[in-house]
Amino acid sequence: MKYPAPPSVIPLDNILPDEPLLMMGAGPVPIPHKVAYANSLVINHLGETMNRVVDQVKTMARYVFQTSSAHVMGVSGPASAAMEMAICNLVEPGTKVLSICNGLFSRRLAEMAVRVGGEVVRLDVPDKESARPEVVEAILKGGGFKVVTVVQGETSNTVWNRDLVEICRIAKSYDCLNVVDAVCTLSTMPMEMEEWAVDAVITGGQKGLSSIPGVSLIAFSNDAWDRIERRNAPMAHWCLDARLADQFWNKKAYHYTAPVSGVLALHEALRLVCDETLPARFRRHAICSAALQGGIEAMGLELLIPAECRLNSVVGITVPDGVSADGVRHVMSELHKVEISGAFGLNILRIGQMGEQSRTHNLFRTLHSLGSAMRAVGGTVDLPAGMAELERVLASNAVRD
Repeated sequence: MKYPAPPSVIPLDNILPDEPLLMMGAGPVPIPHKVAYANSLVINHLGETMNRVVDQVKTMARYVFQTSSAHVMGVSGPASAAMEMAICNLVEPGTKVLSICNGLFSRRLAEMAVRVGGEVVRLDVPDKESARPEVVEAILKGGGFKVVTVVQGETSNTVWNRDLVEICRIAKSYDCLNVVDAVCTLSTMPMEMEEWAVDAVITGGQKGLSSIPGVSLIAFSNDAWDRIERRNAPMAHWCLDARLADQFWNKKAYHYTAPVSGVLALHEALRLVCDETLPARFRRHAICSAALQGGIEAMGLELLIPAECRLNSVVGITVPDGVSADGVRHVMSELHKVEISGAFGLNILRIGQMGEQSRTHNLFRTLHSLGSAMRAVGGTVDLPAGMAELERVLASNAVRD
């Protein structure tokens, strides 16, 4: 057989920027050296060494999820794969689902439930508002619902569902399983799976945990696992079948070749969370996000979401009239080597405050870059006032890296 000539390609060194970009968008986020090192290792996906790693990942994940459930497992894929694992295992054809929709990712949960045959009722929450428990209960009173899906924080538009705890408890009183997307919030703010009556929690590695993209975590409650064990319809997804995944994660048996490097990275990321402790980590995130928000407002820019339902882990900024969000991002990336996020069709900017992003040196560099880029594309900002307010909030709360 005559093979065609191989393609001519550019080496990776000629594609990547000379100086690494500071990743301050909605994810992925910078990763600690120990996480990066762990991700460079390859071990056997079966055997005693991997078993010890997996056992520790589950133990640490229980702490981070705040659960004693035995049904904690990793997912070989992005957070969306973990979302799909929750949905396809808990929703059978004909299952009635209430999907609380604040934006793109909460709507994704609804779409996944439709695709597996669920009878989905969408509660579309008004823009820039969090879901109201009394509205949720009014719908559940209609009867027949078995699953409620909701996000803790909507990454796409930076809304925080501040009444999540009450919503979950109401849903539980109507015999519903609660599926909660904590992709951008886990380890940045409280998530108490057991105490809050949450039945499935989903997160990705690449946000609050400061691990790599492509490996995720999911935890099922005992009630959720009972539903999975009793399901009638066959599972359409082989890789995402929770009962098959349980063979590897909890019974030391083969399912498929696990992403061992990613699991090692996840182990180190979780270990760093445990070393810091959740209360200390929550405090660091809250103060750093408050300082960043204060600096942005002191510059004369407006935050997208009202304070009462504003997400701290991803901060949304309204771009002034006549200023291009893409233009600001371009200048920040090309000139300052700082990368932040736009949005999905909206002329807004989003800055992440997750994991390693919430460090004082990253805040100063990012805010200065934002103000300088705004000026460069025609915006009017008071950059010194913004930097002074950032410093004041951090100093008054004695935040140290």
